[in-house]
Amino acid sequence: MKPLALDVSATHVIATLFYKSDSPLHAHPHADASPHSPRDTLPEASLSSLRDSVPTENMCDYPLEPPTPGPNPLDHLYGSYLSQSCLTDFFVTMTNIIPGLMEDTITSRRLEASKFCRVVEVTFPLPNPAPVTLETLRRDEVVSRFEREWNVEVVFQLDTVYRRYKRLAVFDMDSTLIQQEVIDEIASLIGVKAQVAEITAAAMNGELDFEASLRKRCALLRGVPSTVWETLKPRITLNEGVLALIKALKRLGFRTAVLSGGFTPLTGWMGKELGLDYAFANHLTVSEDGQTLTGELTGEIVHAERKRQHVLEIAAKEDIPLAQVLVVGDGANDLPMMGVAGLGVAFHAKPKVQMQAPARLNSKSMLDILYLLGITKEEQEVLLG
Repeated sequence: MKPLALDVSATHVIATLFYKSDSPLHAHPHADASPHSPRDTLPEASLSSLRDSVPTENMCDYPLEPPTPGPNPLDHLYGSYLSQSCLTDFFVTMTNIIPGLMEDTITSRRLEASKFCRVVEVTFPLPNPAPVTLETLRRDEVVSRFEREWNVEVVFQLDTVYRRYKRLAVFDMDSTLIQQEVIDEIASLIGVKAQVAEITAAAMNGELDFEASLRKRCALLRGVPSTVWETLKPRITLNEGVLALIKALKRLGFRTAVLSGGFTPLTGWMGKELGLDYAFANHLTVSEDGQTLTGELTGEIVHAERKRQHVLEIAAKEDIPLAQVLVVGDGANDLPMMGVAGLGVAFHAKPKVQMQAPARLNSKSMLDILYLLGITKEEQEVLLG
């Protein structure tokens, strides 16, 4: 995808830091270090300026102890959260990456009131002209190293009014809104799950052309009873946080859509169940007597480019600028529609997709996407009340 260059009119970037609470403590390379380890990498003058530059009411409420060279074991005694040591290290990381960035211009805001908050926004200005792009920040190895060492994920966005006020949310369905891959579930009913799953995985990883792989998988479904959709409905499970996220978005006035490389009977049903405004998927034909699936497709195929086009068409129809569009998906065929949105999120995506997506998020609940819009935990509770 073409890198998203920093808008010359935008002078600040928001970095949303998520503590990865589902990862084990021993994933931290410094977890066993002494809390009194020497501070080899951060001079006292730098520490002082960083502390002074950030109002204490905007920080997670921790003692202002000097940070150790890595995660302090005391950081993990009371659960999963972002410590001040982690934030200070992030500030220094940004000044090392961005020429001209001054430590005393970086601020932070916690998005959870709890003392042990796990989501924090860090805001910093960019020198003009900007020496980096969002793509540069998202792909920087130093940032990746910081994420690994502190067990966090960082999402970078331009700090504009459009970041805070999205108006259209578009979702993939299989393995995004729901836990299942529908075609795999059908295949399991007729004993060909292994063959179909192998093709599905290759397609989602971008190793096979989606349309060709879809037709190949559908051919294996020839003869399946057309009542299979009703059989499958009780097996469909929403991913955690989906219902709450849709409820919150609708209360904020969002238009919503699901674009699926799956099939209309289930995608349309799921769209109605969730109260979504748009639903697009593929059409599997049935036999003349209506009893079985033919294994063939009819009409337009909802592949990667068609998903992208649907996003453009829905946004145009609703008169919504693309900067106000949020797209969430998990597969390679979701990348083009992520690329045209103001915010494209790979949620628990395949590894190759996470590497290419504008933003990635692997938190436990999809409701955490609201943090990317700057909505605090307490504001989320109001929306869901």
